[in-house]
Amino acid sequence: MSATQPARSYTVVPVPSFGAEDVVVGTHGRDEGAVFTGTEDGAIYRISHDGSEIREVARTQGRPLGLEIDGEGRLLVCDAHRGLLRVDTVSGGVEVVTGEIGGTPMKFCNNAAIASDGVVYFSDSSTRYGIEQWKDDFVQNTRTGRLLRLGTDGEVTTLLDGLAFANGVALSAAEDYVCVAETAARTVVRRWLTGNRAGMRDLLCSGLPGYPDNIARGSDGLIWITLASPVDPVVERLHRAPLRLRALVTKIPEKLQPAPKQTVRVQAYDDEGRLVHDLDIDPRSQTVPFHMVTGVREHEGRVWLGSLHEAAVAVVDL
Repeated sequence: MSATQPARSYTVVPVPSFGAEDVVVGTHGRDEGAVFTGTEDGAIYRISHDGSEIREVARTQGRPLGLEIDGEGRLLVCDAHRGLLRVDTVSGGVEVVTGEIGGTPMKFCNNAAIASDGVVYFSDSSTRYGIEQWKDDFVQNTRTGRLLRLGTDGEVTTLLDGLAFANGVALSAAEDYVCVAETAARTVVRRWLTGNRAGMRDLLCSGLPGYPDNIARGSDGLIWITLASPVDPVVERLHRAPLRLRALVTKIPEKLQPAPKQTVRVQAYDDEGRLVHDLDIDPRSQTVPFHMVTGVREHEGRVWLGSLHEAAVAVVDL
């Protein structure tokens, strides 16, 4: 299959609140095929598979980001303020799984993946800045992000640290590796879990043409990667500049700071790091605006997209 894909259109599905950052497709019972997203006001919405029905199913009292479905059909929510949560989409009940690491509250719980044995792998983007100051961490390139493991016994361990804004997390289809996006470094780091390479670290892909946000394994077995914004030459120069200059840039007025470019782009890679899909759509060519894709989920030939900057999700048919 060629990685060069023809230009496609997307369908936008509005939701009642702003900042539908991630998306996940239900796999159990009446939720099978339904799409869930979380917004900046703490709401979790259920969207019917055809987009015709949207309803609120829960409130996290925080800021939900990454979403996953656990083995019992509940949502595992990475809440930037509260940590890892479990949400019952029927009752609306919210349970805190863990909100701290080694006795210290997480600042920026971001994204997760759940293994078949119930082990959870999740990211903490920064130990210095929370979501309200994500640009500060991104521009300053603090490299304090972490990939963490939550065992079924409740113990949390660190698999990788020193990451350049740890973001999306995904497991391979065989669950022999877990990978995490480094937004500031434009890479997806892989940590091997089993086999001869167990415990080793390498890269699934690097030199990405934009800044990766959430990632997810699709029903096609590929690792899908969002590219929230194309490469910004100013940001790239800042990442090589002294820390003092990087810190000064984050103090200037918001309108003068580097801003994400408007784009809709996701890519998909196989286990060998080969690019399989590259969906790059110019928002200016579409009837309804949508940009800054931060969430992706391929499910049976449909690619659902979330956005930190939209009161909507979108869907592309492959």
